[in-house]
Amino acid sequence: MIKVSNLHKSFGNVKAVRGISFEVRDGEITGLLGPNGAGKTTTLRMLYSLLPPDEGEIRIDGLDPTRDAMAIKQTLGVVPDSRGLYTRMSARENITYYGKLHGMSVKDIASRIDELVETLDMADFIERRTEGFSQGQRVKVAIARAMVHKPQTVLLDEPSNGLDVMSTRALRRYILSLKEAGHSVILSTHIMQEVAALCDRIIIIADGQIAADGSAQELLEKSGCDSLEDAFVHLIGSEEGLLA
Repeated sequence: MIKVSNLHKSFGNVKAVRGISFEVRDGEITGLLGPNGAGKTTTLRMLYSLLPPDEGEIRIDGLDPTRDAMAIKQTLGVVPDSRGLYTRMSARENITYYGKLHGMSVKDIASRIDELVETLDMADFIERRTEGFSQGQRVKVAIARAMVHKPQTVLLDEPSNGLDVMSTRALRRYILSLKEAGHSVILSTHIMQEVAALCDRIIIIADGQIAADGSAQELLEKSGCDSLEDAFVHLIGSEEGLLA
């Protein structure tokens, strides 16, 4: 579970995040939406302790990222927007490396990789170097790497970006399986179809602040719109959201 209260972050004179507060519950998928530059990625980076907040509080499974950065890494699984794979290493070596960083034994890592290879359908490329991987293969390795230590809370930053239809469908099934297993999931995405298919709750960020928060149906009712895309544009108050 994630609890965020009055979160602020500035870069010089630019106020990227301005007083954001929200909760993400276990067993739910929470969508984080907003146009480019709205503060989504900055918020995620503060959640996984890459950036310290200027003001406000974060609690992830009871831990504070500013004081418990190492412990946070044990409870979090993060798939960033830049997948960051080591291209000279095989898929298995990339995942193994992260398992070792989390203090897992060689035996436990091997067993966990076997599970993830089956779940994510990675058998065809698990032993190959990641250089030259397709976008779908890269995403699968990034997810396996993030999940190798069985984290309770999962942050996904635009995981389906650049995926083909079949890879997207497989990814959505996996994300739903995380929900069914009781994980707390934040999904940052621009794809409204994905939001409608996956998210229990939606948090819309605009100009560093929360513009709306609720279920898809609640946002439709609040905006008076018939589609999530129209509701999103209405609630952020700008047609520019369509181009984000």
